[in-house]
Amino acid sequence: MADLISLKNIGRNIERRLKAVDISTAEELKRVGSKEAFIRLKSHDPNVCVTYLYTLEGAVSDIEYNNLPEDVKKDLKDFSKGLI
Repeated sequence: MADLISLKNIGRNIERRLKAVDISTAEELKRVGSKEAFIRLKSHDPNVCVTYLYTLEGAVSDIEYNNLPEDVKKDLKDFSKGLI
């Protein structure tokens, strides 16, 4: 099983936060998906912003989060707004 830190965009801070919501490996994050992982993070810390969702999607998709396609960013932003 690969460490979370082995994924693009995942640093120690996000790794720690993901582990706090029971996502401990790269495989778990990929299985759960970016949106579910974001829901878990947001439930644990309501101040988590949409940038985390971009970061998670980039990690799952193996893309630097700032290189996500605009339509993907829009979908993620809309999803995030729907959680408020």
